[in-house]
Amino acid sequence: MRWFYLLVVLFVGANLYLTYKGQSVFNAIPFALLVIYAAVYHLDKLFLFVVLFTPLSVNIEEFVPGQSIGLFLPTEPILFGILLLVILTQIRKNSFQKDFLRHPITIVLVVQLLWIFFTSITSELPMVSFKYLLMKLWFIVPIYFYGVYFFKDEKNISRFVWLFIFSMTIVVCYTLFNHALNGFDEETGHWVMWPFFKDHTSYGAILALIYPLFFGLLLGKKNSPILNLTLVVLILLFGFAIIMSYTRAAWLSLFGAAAVYALIRFKVKFKYLLVLGIVALVYVGMSWTAIQHNLERNNSEHATENMDERLESMTNITTDASNLERLNRWGCAIRLWQERPVMGWGPGTYAMVYAPFQLSSGKTIISTNSGNRGNAHSEYLGPLSEQGLPGMLIMIVLVGFIVYTGITLYIRMPDGINKTLLICMTLGLITYFTHGILNNYLDTDKAAVPVWGFTAIMVMLDLKYPRKSKVKTSVETLPTQD
Repeated sequence: MRWFYLLVVLFVGANLYLTYKGQSVFNAIPFALLVIYAAVYHLDKLFLFVVLFTPLSVNIEEFVPGQSIGLFLPTEPILFGILLLVILTQIRKNSFQKDFLRHPITIVLVVQLLWIFFTSITSELPMVSFKYLLMKLWFIVPIYFYGVYFFKDEKNISRFVWLFIFSMTIVVCYTLFNHALNGFDEETGHWVMWPFFKDHTSYGAILALIYPLFFGLLLGKKNSPILNLTLVVLILLFGFAIIMSYTRAAWLSLFGAAAVYALIRFKVKFKYLLVLGIVALVYVGMSWTAIQHNLERNNSEHATENMDERLESMTNITTDASNLERLNRWGCAIRLWQERPVMGWGPGTYAMVYAPFQLSSGKTIISTNSGNRGNAHSEYLGPLSEQGLPGMLIMIVLVGFIVYTGITLYIRMPDGINKTLLICMTLGLITYFTHGILNNYLDTDKAAVPVWGFTAIMVMLDLKYPRKSKVKTSVETLPTQD
């Protein structure tokens, strides 16, 4: 025991000396040891810790000069540790049941990870691509693969939801306070959420993603008057935050989710939607010239506080720099794909390789050759350029299975709070994947944790309530300790 005290004294002394000299690396050791202990003996609590701190995490790249590695603290190192623990547990004993491994969403996710691996081998920048693959693994394996078993205890569903809402409320209050100090104008609305969110578009996307949950919590079960009042206040607060985010895609995605809910609520048959979709496509095809002329005459700018004008500006492809730059990035993604149609240029490489594929006629006042202003701005065209046509198709199939599973499961589930939360999560995912046409954030913890968390909850419930009631679910709890 004396040796233990001696080591503690030596550690404290060395740490104080190094801190005095400007080196604080030892300060992280106690925290790392605590995380290791929690991972081995209390993995469920560590998982919830990650959920709580996801909206509050900060990118080390923003604070360390010259740092080229984007890493969100404290969440991503912990997720990496959980990844290692899950892998080691799986090596020791197969913990994933057949029903889970055979689920369509699981299969597509595994295929996506395998394709990312193969395209990393053929990548233009293999080191960048394998880092990207590692990042995908530490998001998907802990949140989805472990998450399905974590949510087997259905109390963890509400814990997941409330912890994420709690920390997002802190971010919203912080953002609105900073915004108020600047008069709620549109220009400062782009950065007042820093350092928790990089810009207003990612902030708006996550607000829209979780917004339907408030209605589910309010209407899904009988609450105390205080809780109902709290939820009403949160609905108003987050609604105001979405408006003040000045994120046009977030607004539009919420309208789309509301339309989907109306179709589900009124039980509109798929065949009618198919006919309507075909008619709409034929109309667009026959009227494309007139539509294009109308778009070119649209001069509405997004730099306005009027919601109608901002929504109208989404179709301005003449003077709106944001829209024109997005078209520039999309055009580059398509030209990159045409150069390497099957394997692409490598996962995570778009920002490093797209510059030579910009057309002089497509550049805008915010164009750059340094790759420091985002990537392809699409969850679908990004994989197309980086992983070839198979990469985009896998992503589209994954989104299709997630939405299909959520809607069909909602129809057959018994009434209750979980059924209500399920449809709200499905609608939230629809907002994100709709938003994903215009932006992409699944390479950040802010989006990956709720998106894969909601998906894990959906799959767990899908296994619990199979299409044939006689089929017995085989979801079991993943071992978290010796």
